Amino acid sequence: MKKSTLDHTVLSFINRHQLLHNGATVLIGVSGGADSLLLLRYLQTLQSTWQLNLVVLSIDHGLRGVESADDVKYVESICRQWGVPFIARQVDVKSRKSVHKEGTQLAARKLRYQVFEETMKEVNADLLALAHHGDDQIETVLMRMVRQSNPSLLQGIPVKRSFANGSIIRPFLCLSKHEIYQYCQEYQIVPREDPSNQSTTYTRNFFRLKVLPLLKQQNDQIHQHIQAMTERAAEDQIYLESKANDLINKMVSMKDNAVYFNIESFKAYPIALQRRAFHLILNYLYQEVPVDLSYQHEADFFALLNQEKSNVSLDFPASLKVAKNYQEIRFHFLNKIHKEWEDCQTIKVPSTVSLANGATLSINYTSRTSHEDHHTLHIPKENESLLPLNMRVRKPGDRMMVRGLKGHKKVKDIFIDEKVPVYKRDRWPLIFGADGTLLWIIGLKKAEIKQSSSSNEYIVLTYTDSR
Repeated sequence: MKKSTLDHTVLSFINRHQLLHNGATVLIGVSGGADSLLLLRYLQTLQSTWQLNLVVLSIDHGLRGVESADDVKYVESICRQWGVPFIARQVDVKSRKSVHKEGTQLAARKLRYQVFEETMKEVNADLLALAHHGDDQIETVLMRMVRQSNPSLLQGIPVKRSFANGSIIRPFLCLSKHEIYQYCQEYQIVPREDPSNQSTTYTRNFFRLKVLPLLKQQNDQIHQHIQAMTERAAEDQIYLESKANDLINKMVSMKDNAVYFNIESFKAYPIALQRRAFHLILNYLYQEVPVDLSYQHEADFFALLNQEKSNVSLDFPASLKVAKNYQEIRFHFLNKIHKEWEDCQTIKVPSTVSLANGATLSINYTSRTSHEDHHTLHIPKENESLLPLNMRVRKPGDRMMVRGLKGHKKVKDIFIDEKVPVYKRDRWPLIFGADGTLLWIIGLKKAEIKQSSSSNEYIVLTYTDSR
């Protein structure tokens, strides 16, 4: 292949994005189509200058029977003719679709990239070169604009990204599909065409066949403008992500697989950083962000930030709860209360027990009383009707004769008065006497407990939150 405008256009793109380095082992994904065959041929022209070790990988997705198998054989014959090492792989897209309930394109892509990763490791490749071109970039951006509203998706297909034990590179994002066909004719490359590319059943093909031609009537160099836009969007995103990480580090606490922050402190940051911080939090909490997480969840979150009610919550996919509790927002996964915390547990003396909220309660005898605080309770042993003591979390209708007040008060109202966040209330430990009298909402309120002036033996309960 002689030097040409192809070399000028692509080599300057490669150099600007630092896609190649001397001595690199490059695995090239080749399907037999015009773009991937041209990519192989072009990288061969750079092979001696860059001292590249080239290896071709061709994958049969098993979707077109003999025809797709023949595509792989054709690539193998080209590699034999051009003197390039060749690897063939086959994947079962139909089986994956059935098992994972995925569409054809998604299942094929996941299997394809799985093979890419395995083969890169197998041949110890530094780079995986793929032949995505400028038209692919336009289609990707348009599809994302139609389907989603996240501005970070305007980054489109990345020119280079980390993958497996190296990086994926896409040197042809600077070319249009028309230019690729022209260069194939110039260099006498005969590609095989996939007939499914002409079907509008797939969304991408609809944009390729119906929308792109109209855009190119207005500007036949639109691929260059879109590529420049995606690169700028990527640069902006890197900067904003770094600032959003700073916000997270300064304002957001992460503990026990939960995330929480002060609302007013969070809202003091620009909305662009708040939005990115929201998505960083979700990425932290979810091992894999659910497909049914949508723009509406983001909109609901920002509405929650401005909600006037003290306690209100949202349900996100995969049992993630987002709750506003007074001036705090908390993300946490719902955990079922253990049955032993719902049922009354008899408290033995002496003993140390684990509480529903993760703290501990120590119970001992003592012959004298010391000053009580929020974390201790003394019960005269002479009150036999109260013994043995029991412990559980709250139930509807629980009431207490609060020390210093006349009459009973609902536990629910006590929690509200004390501004206890809703997510804590169902795990808050309560101490009851054997007769059902609520004696202590640990750390909050105590009941009136009768005792005589001659009381000289007590049960002392000590609450310790060492988390």
